[in-house]
Amino acid sequence: MRRDALTTFTELGVFPPIAEALERVGITEAFPIQEMAIPVALTGNDLIGQARTGTGKTFAFGIPLLQRIVAPGDRDYGLANEPGKPQALVVTPTRELAVQVNGDLTTAAAVRKVRIVTLYGGRAYEPQVNALTKGVEVVVGTPGRLLDLAAQGHLDLSHVKVLVLDEADEMLDLGFLPDVEKLIALTSELRQTMLFSATMPAAVIGLARRYMRHPVNIRAEAPDDTQTVPTTAQFVYRAHQLDKDEMVARLLQAEGRGLAMIFSQTKRAAQRMADELRDRGFAVAAVHGDLGQGAREQALRAFRSGKVDVLVATDVAARGIDVEGITHVVNLTCPEDEKAYLHRIGRTGRAGASGVAVTFVDWDSLTRWKLINDALDLPYPEPVETYSSSEHFFHDLGIPPGTKGTLPRSERTRAGLEAEQLEDLGETGKSRSRQPRARREGGRRRTRGGESSGGGHGRSEARAEHRPDEESRPRRQRSRRRTRGGKSVDDGAGGGHAPEADPTATP
Repeated sequence: MRRDALTTFTELGVFPPIAEALERVGITEAFPIQEMAIPVALTGNDLIGQARTGTGKTFAFGIPLLQRIVAPGDRDYGLANEPGKPQALVVTPTRELAVQVNGDLTTAAAVRKVRIVTLYGGRAYEPQVNALTKGVEVVVGTPGRLLDLAAQGHLDLSHVKVLVLDEADEMLDLGFLPDVEKLIALTSELRQTMLFSATMPAAVIGLARRYMRHPVNIRAEAPDDTQTVPTTAQFVYRAHQLDKDEMVARLLQAEGRGLAMIFSQTKRAAQRMADELRDRGFAVAAVHGDLGQGAREQALRAFRSGKVDVLVATDVAARGIDVEGITHVVNLTCPEDEKAYLHRIGRTGRAGASGVAVTFVDWDSLTRWKLINDALDLPYPEPVETYSSSEHFFHDLGIPPGTKGTLPRSERTRAGLEAEQLEDLGETGKSRSRQPRARREGGRRRTRGGESSGGGHGRSEARAEHRPDEESRPRRQRSRRRTRGGKSVDDGAGGGHAPEADPTATP
């Protein structure tokens, strides 16, 4: 519930440079969690903030954080103990959330020119080390890379005045508790600690008791509010596995559909659905663990910019994705529990906007769905059996009558994933990503005697089209010889002689 007073950031006591930076992008009024948390955080008190996903938690801790640090342009910057050492640390469970938090902090700090660096795995170490060497005020990162850089002596957290643990419940779910405790031990005991979480399981409460001093508890909704986002219309159907592709393709053509997110239980299923929708004419991208960091960021940039309007993701990869304009969320299968369900449908209906959440429940998942339904007090204990041709399916979701499972060519107006540049991030490790089907057609093949070992000829013709000058170039003949001490081992051997070397061949 909003209070009548303190509705603008200026009235909340936010410094003019920060309020001005937010006003430049049209952000002037505070959301409830911001309105309640910012005045408390500005006093330096430890704080525990609980609010639904998508309610503006980043600015709730980001604004006080930025207000407490000293930036290079400030008059007091030269008085700092160690100018250029991190003064604030934000720990996030996923790379995508780290990038999103960095973006919001950069927006709020645009006038003051605060130096912010994002540290997470999957990227090369050198640019991150160089940024730390030049000096930063705020560090945002995931536990693993933060600990790596601290162990190597590149990241000094001893001067951190503000520590934020964002989405603490997800951090603990992913098994980061030991790493988080190690990071906390590297910071000053006199720091301010802010912990934000959508839910408050026992592990989060225990963490707060161990590392926070008399924290103020803030809850952004009234106790009798439902746990789900009230502006999201929820639909639950009992669906057949073999009909889901057709159902999703028709659902994506519903009236008023903007950006859409589709959640899959596995990496393979996510990529398969993305390939299927691409074949049906949709501008789609995938985000899952088998993709390298560069491909994941390419997909997210394309999604945010509207070059693709459908994103297929697994739960872990999608944590922290905060994109405006998502109108539809689809669960291809029943989520594991009510927390996963809330996380998924929380991608839509954000910041007061309306949204649609559709969940497909298989026959063997009915028991699990009933547990979720009871835990959240939802009115869908028995999902209705539904097919892609069901009349109520079209009616519920506003799908135009006669819609088929292929997007008409006249509506294929998005630029697509290929229009978004794939950055070379100097990634660590090897990417096991699968490329779109259209790209894979021209891939490398094993050959035997100059002919494809697969016995087919379609792909070799495709390669010839890509390199039309191959026929006009004489093919160089190469022969390999065993040598010892620079001489052929066959020289002088009975009856044999070394084949004549090709003078054009490169050694």
